[in-house]
Amino acid sequence: MKKYLLEVCCGSVEDVLQAEKGGADRVELNSCLFHGGLTPSIGELITAKKLSKLPIMTMVRPRQGGFCYTNAEYQTALADAEALLANGADGLVFGFLKADGSLDAERTKELVRMAGDRTKVFHRAIDVADDWKRMLGQLIEIGVDRVLTSGLAPDVYYGIDVIREMMDFAQGAIQILPGAGVNLKNVDKIIEFTGCDQIHVARFRQYTDPSTANNRDIFYGGALYPPEDRYDVIDGDYIAAIREHL
Repeated sequence: MKKYLLEVCCGSVEDVLQAEKGGADRVELNSCLFHGGLTPSIGELITAKKLSKLPIMTMVRPRQGGFCYTNAEYQTALADAEALLANGADGLVFGFLKADGSLDAERTKELVRMAGDRTKVFHRAIDVADDWKRMLGQLIEIGVDRVLTSGLAPDVYYGIDVIREMMDFAQGAIQILPGAGVNLKNVDKIIEFTGCDQIHVARFRQYTDPSTANNRDIFYGGALYPPEDRYDVIDGDYIAAIREHL
């Protein structure tokens, strides 16, 4: 029976440990998953490497809200990438676009150069590309190893036609990793229709931390005012169910 690789999107060390418990093969480590994932702290990476045996791909994204960065933001991304690699990251996950949605090839080449023989992943910035075929061809030429994509759709299930086209276009020259909205109900169809051999999953379970209960008038977040006594951690049991299903 064919084995499918299961990558789990993580926002903390606890997420990594739950992903490993559930049978994940690889994780993508971020911070701030609410905003689509930003660069994790070095402390998170160091601790994850210490406590887990899984390969850890680390996000390099200096801010939310797009992928066309100022020079200062780009310099931050370079410094983060250097620090992540120096502290054991098994790969870098990144995406650099120009304002018109085309690939920023020079910045992409620099991250590929920095990563060397470690894995280079271009993330879902490709889902807002002005021309995904041209961009995928450029990424292959530059030497990117893998692309994480929802097939230009909000949910990968609705982007499977494009993902299948990407698989056919790539012809094995670059890995295509479907992600966004993958679950137990749709994973079979996604794999069967696209022909992919790996998937990217995120599924969380809510936990309660009572330490803020003494003053309900205090909020530490933005205008959405999320509950201050709750937090999400990867649902290891759900990951295990997908692992068993695969």
